[in-house]
Amino acid sequence: QVQLVESGGGLVQPGGSLRLSCAASRDIYSISDMGWHRQAPGKERELVAVFRSDGRITYKDSVKDRFIISRDNARNTVDLQMNSLKSEDTAVYYCRGGFRGHIYWGQGTQVTVSS
Repeated sequence: QVQLVESGGGLVQPGGSLRLSCAASRDIYSISDMGWHRQAPGKERELVAVFRSDGRITYKDSVKDRFIISRDNARNTVDLQMNSLKSEDTAVYYCRGGFRGHIYWGQGTQVTVSS
């Protein structure tokens, strides 16, 4: 079993930055496709950025020039640095990962981009 705990959300003005962090309860290299998804009100949950099992990183097209996903093996964390935030980035952001055939989600952290 894996526990994922997000932190770092909040309210930010357009053009600002936020850094989200996802802490895992086990070695992050044992967790497949670990990354970030988001869900805006009235919309389906969507992938934002993920470390693929083959080592590649996948970004949603609309964030690839603004967001950076990174991982810290020592801390067992996967972070999402979000820059040049836009109102359309407003959503609940979830950390997700796979382990032994099961998908695990964090509880989510709210990101609101508004002036």
